[in-house]
Amino acid sequence: MGREFISLFDEWAESYDQTVTGHDEEYKEVFEHYDTILETVVSKTEGTVLEFGVGTGNLTEKLFAAGRTVYGVEPSSAMRSKTSARFPELTLYDGDFLAFPELPTTPDAIVSTYAFHHLTNEEKDSAIQLYSQLLKENGKIVFADTAFVNEADRTERHRIVSEQGFANLLHDLQSEYYTTIDVLNELFEKHGFEVAFNKLNGYVWLMEAVKRSK
Repeated sequence: MGREFISLFDEWAESYDQTVTGHDEEYKEVFEHYDTILETVVSKTEGTVLEFGVGTGNLTEKLFAAGRTVYGVEPSSAMRSKTSARFPELTLYDGDFLAFPELPTTPDAIVSTYAFHHLTNEEKDSAIQLYSQLLKENGKIVFADTAFVNEADRTERHRIVSEQGFANLLHDLQSEYYTTIDVLNELFEKHGFEVAFNKLNGYVWLMEAVKRSK
């Protein structure tokens, strides 16, 4: 359920914001247009929002600025500490994509950035099924995350990163659970969502899924 990566995020909490703002050359392309990506996610939401993987609260900040009511879920204690200090008014839970407390109200949208790849395809399946039960008709899932078009695209990206000499990024791409657009499309449709994909940089796709009427 992604909790195997908690220690990584506990360690990353202090330098995370430097990475996402382009100070780490190895990950610069992954986080290209970072602010625009977050703003795009926010623009697809309204009302009450459930945010998974709040990290240091960068998406949270933009959700609050847009007038959203936000409930946050974050498994890393170090990340929760930073975000709680930044936004004392935020209701922030210790949890993950599949295990989190019952919310006091039904969200209008479920959002996340740079985090859904911490679930295996089987866990992604379970998570989307869970969200289909949680959301009302026309409720949304809006995720932005790295994905590959297909397996050929995955192989080519690994080749490029290897040639760039980015060993840490290559290790991440090979060891974490990045999936393909084909798989994601199948999972969302399986659980009653109409989904659209839009590429936002060389790595990241916007996934906007709307719960269909039965």
